[in-house]
Amino acid sequence: MVGAAVVAVAALSLQGCAIVDGSGDDPDTLRVMMGADTTYPKERAQWQRETAAEFERTTGADIQWETYSTPQEELTAIQTSVISGQGPDVYAIGTTFTPTAYATGAFVEMGAEQWDAVGGKDQFAPASLGISGPSTSKQIGIPFASRPFVMAVNTELLARAGITDLPTTWDQLTEDARKTTGDGTYGMAIAYADGFDPWKFVWGMAQNAGNTIVDGGKAEIDAPAVEQAYRTYFDWVTKDGVVDPAAIGWNNPQALAQFADGKAAFFPMTTTTSLNSLKGSAVDGKYEYALLPTVPPGATERPADGIEAASILSGDNLVVADYGSKQDLSFEFVKQVSSPEAQERYFELFGQLPTNTVAADRIAEQNPDLAPIVRAGELSKPTAFTGAWSDVQLSLVDVVVQSIPSLKSGEVSDDQLRKRLAAAQRDAQATLDRQKNGGL
Repeated sequence: MVGAAVVAVAALSLQGCAIVDGSGDDPDTLRVMMGADTTYPKERAQWQRETAAEFERTTGADIQWETYSTPQEELTAIQTSVISGQGPDVYAIGTTFTPTAYATGAFVEMGAEQWDAVGGKDQFAPASLGISGPSTSKQIGIPFASRPFVMAVNTELLARAGITDLPTTWDQLTEDARKTTGDGTYGMAIAYADGFDPWKFVWGMAQNAGNTIVDGGKAEIDAPAVEQAYRTYFDWVTKDGVVDPAAIGWNNPQALAQFADGKAAFFPMTTTTSLNSLKGSAVDGKYEYALLPTVPPGATERPADGIEAASILSGDNLVVADYGSKQDLSFEFVKQVSSPEAQERYFELFGQLPTNTVAADRIAEQNPDLAPIVRAGELSKPTAFTGAWSDVQLSLVDVVVQSIPSLKSGEVSDDQLRKRLAAAQRDAQATLDRQKNGGL
């Protein structure tokens, strides 16, 4: 899979005008692709029904919903559409995949006319535009949802362990997790088999140490800071014993369920999407959100070149396909789901923060307990804006995937880890080099 995105982009550049027009689809049906929602499937279906009904009322057109379930499927969908020149008219893609989408040249670049068509650029929080394109004048990503990452904390378990201050370093988090492990509970709820979670831990710890994973055209995966990040992440379930061994096979909803049952003190790398799951759960009224640590493993303070990255700049962007003839209809869809009312409804159903400033201000005022999440958004940092990033991200996840058998056996040795990091480094650098040589 590694390198596939850049291969697809290179193939597109060679095809040039060989791309076919996707307008053979029903002109009165808009195709919209989004990630499948495994946490709130019923609410997702409800939102789709409501959104489609309103869209038909205002435009007379239908919506055909399409989904992807993994980062690999997300990337493949973009590749297929780029090469064939037909596919969904609108994509809701993760912010970290926006650079890859931009590099294809297959999505509409937002100028003044396009921003006006979706209700104006100034309706969006400035921070949410941070990874919409390589510069403020070259953007394809229209902010749709914001998901700063934080940790949920079981205040009852912390009080029982005598912990009065929330951890601000990764080592403190590990130590507090040890203190809260026992009597049927674990210090942390982690999802090692999740397709999206693992790399975010590594990225955050590395950033805090001054390593940005990609520096210009150079990959930095085999660096000591990245190795230390993986070592910390793996040791939680092996050496430290602060994570349920069953979590080696868990995805994010399963880790969330453990925390919701009151069986874990910390649930790191969560967002406001956990709100609805925690409402009415065993921890309702007994938890709070807090910033993730921003001091790297092995340190008591952030080094001079360390980055106070409390979260990746996370969420979803909407991008409009540049092929076909439904761009006006696509912009009508984007305008509809960007309105304050629509954004507040999205938050109500899924707990995802609005990118519309009016809606965001209303929700912040009504929910003062979300202040740490708002702060995490302010301290968020974007991933490297390179068309190779999606493959780099998959390489980071693949290190964990390859380590699952070792985790199950109780140890990921230093030799095993270094070999996997070396392979990920080679793959990532090759992808970056191909992108550079392709002139994209």
